[in-house]
Amino acid sequence: MKRVYLLLFIMLLGTGIFAQNNAIPANEKEAYLKVITQRADKIASVLNISDEAKLQKVSHIIRDQYNNLNDIYTERDTRIKEIKKTTEGDKTATEAAVKAENDKADAELAKLHKKYLAKLSAQLTEDQVDQVKNGMTYGVLPLTYKAYQEQILTLTEEQKKQIFTWLTEAREHAMDAESSDKKHAWFGKYKGRINNYLSAAGYDLKKEGQEWEKRRKSTAKTDK
Repeated sequence: MKRVYLLLFIMLLGTGIFAQNNAIPANEKEAYLKVITQRADKIASVLNISDEAKLQKVSHIIRDQYNNLNDIYTERDTRIKEIKKTTEGDKTATEAAVKAENDKADAELAKLHKKYLAKLSAQLTEDQVDQVKNGMTYGVLPLTYKAYQEQILTLTEEQKKQIFTWLTEAREHAMDAESSDKKHAWFGKYKGRINNYLSAAGYDLKKEGQEWEKRRKSTAKTDK
């Protein structure tokens, strides 16, 4: 199963869909604003919004979210850099101060996340908001949920619901992550939780993965 997901993410990387920078320095902000404007336009374009003014407004909300996230991470990184200079040689003091800065950034991210969803919800339906969330996280939730169901054909409705719940929680965290790697890491963390849950339920994930691979190869041959 791990091999299958690795191949999936390699393919996504190859398409450039994972292209996203870490916190952006001020002198590169103009170029970054252009990038996130294009990214926001792309996400908004699939929402089937016929009103051009509304479409632009939604795109701006998404763009501003990327910008605000970047500001939080940039400020955090700047403060941590200064902390490491001033506390050099005192590992305990450095770790405590860095933790405090990370905690502060997490609190700011939580507030921003809530405000962002409120802005989106004021303009979009629940399904459209989900589309935006998937757009900001490379569609990993639906791809992974579909993969689990294709890999394990005997999942119960309760198990499917639990898998979807955890992937949804992962997506909420991933939306605010500062890089593609860290977005991916959030899903990886929750997929580990899901795998443990399924193993405890009696599934042999290695065997299920092998059987899924056989089915996929058989389907590929049939399609030729």
